[in-house]
Amino acid sequence: MQIIETNNYQIEFGPLAESGLNDLLKEYYSERIKLILVDENTHENCLFYLLESVSELHGAEIIQLPSGEENKTLEVSANVWEAFSEYLISRGDILINLGGGVISDIGGFIASCYKRGIDFVNIPTTLLAMVDASVGGKTGVNLGPYKNQVGSFAFPKGIYMDTVYLDTLPEIEIYNGYAEMLKHGLIADKELFDSILNAANSGELPDDEMIIESIKIKQQIVEEDPYEQGARKKLNFGHTIGHAIEGHFLHKMKISHGHAVALGMAMEAFLSFKEELLSKDDFEYVANSLLAIYELPVFSDDDIHEMIELLNNDKKNESGKIMCSLLDSLGSCAYNIEISEQKFLDTFMHFKNLNLSLN
Repeated sequence: MQIIETNNYQIEFGPLAESGLNDLLKEYYSERIKLILVDENTHENCLFYLLESVSELHGAEIIQLPSGEENKTLEVSANVWEAFSEYLISRGDILINLGGGVISDIGGFIASCYKRGIDFVNIPTTLLAMVDASVGGKTGVNLGPYKNQVGSFAFPKGIYMDTVYLDTLPEIEIYNGYAEMLKHGLIADKELFDSILNAANSGELPDDEMIIESIKIKQQIVEEDPYEQGARKKLNFGHTIGHAIEGHFLHKMKISHGHAVALGMAMEAFLSFKEELLSKDDFEYVANSLLAIYELPVFSDDDIHEMIELLNNDKKNESGKIMCSLLDSLGSCAYNIEISEQKFLDTFMHFKNLNLSLN
């Protein structure tokens, strides 16, 4: 069992049966209602192992949500709050979020709002949730195509990560997680980026040490700036464009979060080069490496203009200005950089033409 200490909670990395979750529940919630939030995938593939490993959860109430980013909404949240009311949930009860990024995001949001906040823990079951969504205290739901437009900062009582769950994942989910791990390397540790890139190219699961190092990078940045007033904005690298791509294609070809972020990183590396922060060689290394793994979709002119419209309502904007986090070298990131619509248009057109030249 490996433990990552944080200012607000503890991250435990290892088998659930050996974790401190059972002791936490016994000490603080033995007479309380315990709820487990799942989607249909984690209900089928992950719930039994949790219940087998943590005896204090025997008899817990199970709430199942429909899976998929398109269900991370206020409407679904309201349905869960109604269920909480029916169960007579009080502020002393606890919610267990068992799932990937969607369950981590919406579960934390639901818990943070109900009766002004009930306790929750995260048990991430995907690589992306382990290295990103479950860590850092951000919760949220989408408004239409706008990602995480409504949310809160709320920290769990603990995070319990068991890599046995990674064996249940389809390949696309592994590459979702690899994208966020690659981001952590690009903004903080070039050697880690290279190592993760080699692992991703191999098509294998990352080893435990890579996962832990990726988590530590995010956690250290969060502890420096928990409410995203400054340095935490580095973690947004790839997400300004990535969220626009993901939101625009949500009800079309459904580009996954990690895939969209990887494309966003390639494009924001281009912006980094155009802003004279990153060398051409480094931009090409980043873009070529990412696009060799994550397919670049065909963008029509209409797609591009609609994605730029989404950028204008990005939650990271300030005073009507679109703000970006960009690389200033491999392993280092600058933030609060204003980028004009024209520069985004030029970026999308560059990659549209690149796609045409490749095909």
